[in-house]
Amino acid sequence: MVEQWDRQDDARRIGSRPKTVAEYFALEQPLLMPLPEEPFETGRLFTPRVDRYGQIPVRTNRYSVPIRLIGKRVRVMLHASHLVVYDQNVEVARHEQLIAKGAVRLDLDHYLEVLVRKPGAFPGSTALEQARSAGRFTPVHDAWWDQARKMHGERDGTRALIEVLLLGRHLPHEHVVAGLAAALRAGAMTADAVALEARKAAQAETEPAPAADRLVPGELSATVTSLHEWRLAHLPADTRPLPSVAPYDQLLRRRRTSGEEHRREGEAQ
Repeated sequence: MVEQWDRQDDARRIGSRPKTVAEYFALEQPLLMPLPEEPFETGRLFTPRVDRYGQIPVRTNRYSVPIRLIGKRVRVMLHASHLVVYDQNVEVARHEQLIAKGAVRLDLDHYLEVLVRKPGAFPGSTALEQARSAGRFTPVHDAWWDQARKMHGERDGTRALIEVLLLGRHLPHEHVVAGLAAALRAGAMTADAVALEARKAAQAETEPAPAADRLVPGELSATVTSLHEWRLAHLPADTRPLPSVAPYDQLLRRRRTSGEEHRREGEAQ
């Protein structure tokens, strides 16, 4: 519809001028300056202060940021559909803009440092509920968490899950989920096992598997390699020669000769 309006306006004449709008623009277009190389920022800037809950107010809503920024003032660039939070010039958070007034948007990752010290607050947290609704906290997370609590207890099992969630800062989300699934099938309820399986999933995407190790479609391996074995398997080949004790025989002969000289000196005295 806008394009149709543009075409109609191109044929319009302003007052009694002899040329149309399109004809005048054809004369003006070669005189226009080129577009700037850097994009023009169209967002609206805010500089709120992070409150004690790790949240910032933007218009009528609140959004979470990493808790390490509590008490600091940050820059927020609000766009039509999302907002970006900067600590100086570093991006620290990104949220979809809330439409309803008085709403709160929380990112579970922003609170993991606190929750790992206070795992009892994790199950009923609003951030966990929103992560479930957004699909970031999957049924695989829940299943692994249930087994971890049965094996390690409520507190330590929850802390192990939070350590798994911290892996998401260094590994893609889908690889962490794949690591959780593999560790769950093998009964490995530790964050180290999940990290190892997640890295194996990442390597499987870039490295073709040998023919003997290829899996039947629809089936996943449930074997979990220990971290010690994995490190040994990835060590470079040892090209050093085998050690020899031959030089020590020279020391034995030298010691025997020295002992005979001392004995002769004693007899002479």
